[in-house]
Amino acid sequence: MEFRHLGRSGLIISEIAYGNWLTHGSQVEEDAAVACVRAALDTGITTFDTADVYAETRAEAVLGRALKGERREGLEILTKVYWPTGPGRNDRGLGRKHIMESINGSLRRLQTDYVDLYQTHRYDTSTPLEETMTAFADVVRSGKAHYIGVSEWTAEQIRAAHALAQELRIPLVSNQPQYSALWRVIEAEVVPACTELGLGQIVFSPIAQGVLTGKYLPGRPVPEGSRATDANGSNFVTRYLRDDVLERVQQLRPLAEEAGLSLAQLSVAWVLQNPNVSAAIIGASRPEQVTENVRAAGVKLDAELLKRMDAVLAPVAEFDPARTAANSPKSRP
Repeated sequence: MEFRHLGRSGLIISEIAYGNWLTHGSQVEEDAAVACVRAALDTGITTFDTADVYAETRAEAVLGRALKGERREGLEILTKVYWPTGPGRNDRGLGRKHIMESINGSLRRLQTDYVDLYQTHRYDTSTPLEETMTAFADVVRSGKAHYIGVSEWTAEQIRAAHALAQELRIPLVSNQPQYSALWRVIEAEVVPACTELGLGQIVFSPIAQGVLTGKYLPGRPVPEGSRATDANGSNFVTRYLRDDVLERVQQLRPLAEEAGLSLAQLSVAWVLQNPNVSAAIIGASRPEQVTENVRAAGVKLDAELLKRMDAVLAPVAEFDPARTAANSPKSRP
């Protein structure tokens, strides 16, 4: 495993993080979830990403139990707040009440006194940014979180939050966006802004919800048991299930073989070539998936190979910065 600083902060994280969206508490039984966490630890992963909303709060609880007994100082635990976690009008968003109550719930489920990074799961247009940032400042000063981050915010929103964070003297250190060789919307505006401000990217879906593994074939039905057949995740992957996309993904196979990697490993390694990326989040329903994807750690891809990958995928990749946070409202990566 290789390790990187999270942006310009002093926090060091594993460049491959383990995330449990759509798996713990929902897609896989707890024994399998624990086996995946053990596999992650065995490969050297120290960074674990979750959120209060995953599996209606069950994912945090499963992760807390899976990590119980590990040396807390040797782990970086990340969680998020924003999406509804209950039926009440204040059980959602980034208002002070929801933030203060949500951090307490997350710590209880994770069985820890603090999280290393507390992130806004989306931008809340219905709450003043000053209220949100002040509440986060109080979370940090109370010792319940060491750092704060955002997820799927635009460059303009990140700049406004960074200015307030400086005034409040709290460490805003990261953004968690979707990023892959097929979804590159952060490159034009978000990455330059974060590089300037000292924030690092902790990216999700580096293999485009499994599409970049090559298991989805043009003109063929989706494989049984795949993400595309799951009611919770299929709305997120269907944008890629077009023959023009799938045909070009298959064209990457010779490049992966040339690099001595699987398509999944090549795709994870690709996002890690971006110097503003601090970590790529992988998920798994089986331990062997963790073991395979972690082999992308430390891989340096040749510049010529990167150019050839771009030539293959650029015609079907999404680059428009206006698509930041443009996922379906039902998607909660």
